[in-house]
Amino acid sequence: MNEAARKLGNIAPAEPHFREAPNNLEAEQALLGAILVNNDAYYRVSDFLKPVHFHEPLHRKIFEVAGDIIRMGKIAHPVTIKTFLPADTKVGELTIAQYLGRLAGEAVTIINAEDYGRAIYDLALRRALITIGEDMVNIAYDAPLDMPPQTQIEDTERRLFELAETGRYDGGFQTFSDAVAQAIDMAGQAFERDGHLSGISTGIMSLDNKMGGLQRSDLIVLAGRPGMGKTSLATNIAYNIAASYEPEVQPDGSFKAKNGGVVGFYSLEMSSEQLATRIISEQTEVSSSKIRRGDITEADFEKLVACSQMMQKVPLFIDQTGGISIAQLSARARRLKRQRGLDCLVVDYIQLMTGSGKSGENRVQEVTQITTGLKALGKELNVPIVALSQLSRQVENREDKRPQLSDLRESGSIEQDADVVLFVFREEYYVKNMEPRDPADPKYAEWEAQMDKVKGTADVIIAKQRHGPTGTVKLAFQSEYTRFADLAEPSFTQYEEH
Repeated sequence: MNEAARKLGNIAPAEPHFREAPNNLEAEQALLGAILVNNDAYYRVSDFLKPVHFHEPLHRKIFEVAGDIIRMGKIAHPVTIKTFLPADTKVGELTIAQYLGRLAGEAVTIINAEDYGRAIYDLALRRALITIGEDMVNIAYDAPLDMPPQTQIEDTERRLFELAETGRYDGGFQTFSDAVAQAIDMAGQAFERDGHLSGISTGIMSLDNKMGGLQRSDLIVLAGRPGMGKTSLATNIAYNIAASYEPEVQPDGSFKAKNGGVVGFYSLEMSSEQLATRIISEQTEVSSSKIRRGDITEADFEKLVACSQMMQKVPLFIDQTGGISIAQLSARARRLKRQRGLDCLVVDYIQLMTGSGKSGENRVQEVTQITTGLKALGKELNVPIVALSQLSRQVENREDKRPQLSDLRESGSIEQDADVVLFVFREEYYVKNMEPRDPADPKYAEWEAQMDKVKGTADVIIAKQRHGPTGTVKLAFQSEYTRFADLAEPSFTQYEEH
């Protein structure tokens, strides 16, 4: 505070004997003076400048109090502000009332208020960068046993990402009024968005109607036994979101998804080529097995080429690293969001990931760490994360093969951390395996009737949903093209239940 008074009084500075953290007290004083003279100056900087960005603690308090008074619809000037500051505070030889008066008295205009605010904000970011850099150097020198170099890199990258995205790397409370404003903004965006969804459309209308789309920061677990088509459904949803991407330019020049979004797909089980083949098959209606064997006609090949040219513009990014850890996945997701943008993340699948803890941990603890990490990442990046999961074999031992929450493999934390749990269930898979060997068997006709009833259909069971109802959505499924779709589509009306 004495330094603040010195700079205000234009006293010649003493020769510094140490390197001072970047700051500009004159800019802080000029901005505060402009706000005290004309409260409109506050609204020129309030959208990006916060009290924490001020270097001088007293200036932080003045800016905070002034903001509170202005938002209440009252006038902030030296007389009204001094009531909320400690009366015995001294700034050099000045009392707090005299200091406020000097700030207002030396203010000339509010024209440069935004420039002052930007300078203060940039210097705050530089101080934050210095703190991150000092921590990185100190930890690297100390080399603690519980933080190997890779972990330190990931932690530093996380802090840098948060600093780049929000201008700060520490958490804090958010006022309820800010939360309410965000909720109203979300409702407004849903009203303007195609389909009037609050979340990102999956491209499957009947699923969207039940879920309202994929909600930002949600962890959506998509589970099923092998052969049920959970990877196919995840691939369909990922491509639908990416293909419908419609960017909207923001006032600061950045882009935000109006419809659809940029999708990151972690394919731990299949290669990127296999995943691309599935998507091409779905879009062209050429069997993926024929594509792999080369058993296609010239017309089919032309369709594949035309489709591939169109798909090259789709913002779908695939990471095929096997056995990736939750820390590595998080670091790469942050990098993708920073460089290309990110609106949805798909992980195929949880049981193929590894935790970031000690190797001695058991698998249940490891899966708990993974699901907790995915949930935290969704909140940090503000994107929905669709994470696939295997189900335990106990499903096969029951007469009723429809999955339940208790069937989730290896950890109850999957059910606990997930905001939404979806099960993919195809009765056709089980009925097909019950086919009588002898067509002359009296039970064969009964089997045929049952097969006709379930053929080409799939159930997506919403077993848990924090924001909406549970229930079952019946979809059409073409296994040849690994494609899920609404039963109401004309090409699937033959399967619709009457």
